[in-house]
Amino acid sequence: MATLARELRGLLEKTIDRARADATKAATAALAALGVQSESRPTHLSDEENALRLLLREKMRQLGDFALLADACAYEHWHRMLFARFLAENDLLIHPQFDQPVTLDECAELAADEGEPDGWMVAAKYAAAMLPGIFRTEDPLGRMRFAAEGRQALERELAGLPPAVFTSDDGLGWVYQFWQAQKKKEVNASGRKIGGADIPPVTQLFTEPYMVEFLLHNTLGAWWAGRHPGDDLSKTFTYLRTDEEGKPIAGTFPGWPGRAADLRVLDPCCGSGHFLVAAFGMLRAMRMREEGLDAAEAGDAVLRDNLFGLEIDPRCTEIAAFALALAAWKEGGYRTSLPVPNVACSGIPVGERMYNWTQLADGNTALEASLRTLYETFQKAPDLGSLIDPQKETVGPIFAQTLRDLPKRLEQALQRERTADDPAAAVFGEAAAGAARAAWLLAAHYHLVFTNPPFLGRGNHANALKDFLATRYPESKADTATAFIERCRAFCVVDGAYAMVTPQNWLSLSSYKKIRMRLLKDQKWNVLANLGTKAFSTPMYDFNISLFIITNAKPPSEHLMKTLDASAASTPTEKSTILAESEVESMSQTAQVQNPDSRVSLGVHVAGTLLSRYALAFTGIQSGDSPVSDGASGRYQEMAMTGPISKAACLRLMDTAACLKSFFGKMVRETLGISSPSGWVKAVWQHGLEAKVHGEKEVSL
Repeated sequence: MATLARELRGLLEKTIDRARADATKAATAALAALGVQSESRPTHLSDEENALRLLLREKMRQLGDFALLADACAYEHWHRMLFARFLAENDLLIHPQFDQPVTLDECAELAADEGEPDGWMVAAKYAAAMLPGIFRTEDPLGRMRFAAEGRQALERELAGLPPAVFTSDDGLGWVYQFWQAQKKKEVNASGRKIGGADIPPVTQLFTEPYMVEFLLHNTLGAWWAGRHPGDDLSKTFTYLRTDEEGKPIAGTFPGWPGRAADLRVLDPCCGSGHFLVAAFGMLRAMRMREEGLDAAEAGDAVLRDNLFGLEIDPRCTEIAAFALALAAWKEGGYRTSLPVPNVACSGIPVGERMYNWTQLADGNTALEASLRTLYETFQKAPDLGSLIDPQKETVGPIFAQTLRDLPKRLEQALQRERTADDPAAAVFGEAAAGAARAAWLLAAHYHLVFTNPPFLGRGNHANALKDFLATRYPESKADTATAFIERCRAFCVVDGAYAMVTPQNWLSLSSYKKIRMRLLKDQKWNVLANLGTKAFSTPMYDFNISLFIITNAKPPSEHLMKTLDASAASTPTEKSTILAESEVESMSQTAQVQNPDSRVSLGVHVAGTLLSRYALAFTGIQSGDSPVSDGASGRYQEMAMTGPISKAACLRLMDTAACLKSFFGKMVRETLGISSPSGWVKAVWQHGLEAKVHGEKEVSL
């Protein structure tokens, strides 16, 4: 895999930071010139310009406000130009009439004939024509025109990037993370709770190639090795780990279909498509071998039958779809027959008025009922994304069989609305069609689900997300990443598998005890690899990370889960080497359930009496004394920190029954053998809390 060198990543980051500022400035000026924020039509606009203004006003209502509209417009124009450069540098920018690749210099020569101001606009025009499923012609943002100074500023930035950026395998992935970097700083600095449009910039994280390959090689690769033993394709799976007999340590997933053609795989948080592109390459090679297809035929078949992606951010869906198209064209050559990738946005804003959706039904009561339910299902989609499960969230007639036909029925309705000159119906109809595509994927089931979900702790959740997780995922609500563990399990067919990148803390913290215990008892843990800190190249993400592969089936009582520990390594390169080469350990999954709080712990296990039998700890490391408040919690914490408890301290606490119960209850009941609450104060008064143990009846902390 050809990856960007650190120096090129730095150059790309600085370039995109400047380009975003330039594009936002140009978009804001272009929208202002059209009077998009004005209720009335500016007198200088032509009928065509005013029609575009009305469409943009409806788009603004859908997105929420003018700032979000300007941001979306800036993104659209910059990325059309960027995608054109990606295509040109890979000899895949195709002239729409002659069906031949053209260079950027040739685009400049064609500008006058094409009615465009320069070659970059010609290139962007050709790129959009090649990718109608990504750059939809009916999108009003794509019909905007920037003033010359804004357009030229973007062209200078793009021209300053070397070709290696556009021929690398990971360039697209870095592009979007860098585009969102400034927005992330702004959101984090604001201190506000995270929801809606703030979720993508705060949680987007480029997944390291070694993480992607380890998880895919030990799922798809292990499945292939089990069904085609001795086939040399398995040798290309560099992270596929096998035992002494040459069998994959993760197992061979016997519950999956027997042919690659029948596999369905999903990334529900696909971002810029890193997992999807890697899976595409593996599945394409598999189908070529099994079915005798050439590269183009196999690539088309994989995009049509096997590969599915969902993403909360509509911009990321464009990048992921483009990345898949680019990968398919690189391997099989350009062809107009390329299927539109099955990638949909699960976070589409629906707008404030249901009527904008239901009017598309035009009197068809069944379609209107489906649209009403679809609207209600996606009302909080920008906060929830792929956590939405239409089978659980809906009470109306919107089941899987209905969902499959709904996009086609909506497209027919949209064709009617586009000719009716109704800007609201056109804009919100596109949103409804997008939501229908997403709902179909959200309601389906898959043999393999792989993802790097958003990491966002409950303390940072906005109310819509917090309330939803508390209701739908009460055992994993502490982080969106752990909620996605449950969601990925629900995506799987029986005997399907889910392979994920997650924070490591859910394997040990007491707040995850219930979900941990349930998964250990009910699911077969194939592989667990702890990466520790410094697993990502991006320095801001310096926390403990785990990779796991779990099968959606009950484990045999004697099942041994395979483990790897790369925690001690200090760089992603070192960690990747450990995953590929170090010794694999085996652990009893049943034994993990017996650990305190069912904590999952790698390494040597020693049986014995736990410290909690004799002492309770109520605070971890801190820089000074605990603050004392007037409430029970403050007095409770003060006592936990200050040593012996005097009679006076007990008297001060006697008016706080809840505090006494929580602080003394377990200790007095288990150690002093006193069960009644009335005896707790007396017991502590008589015995006190000493710094060491005196026999069996006196307690120390």
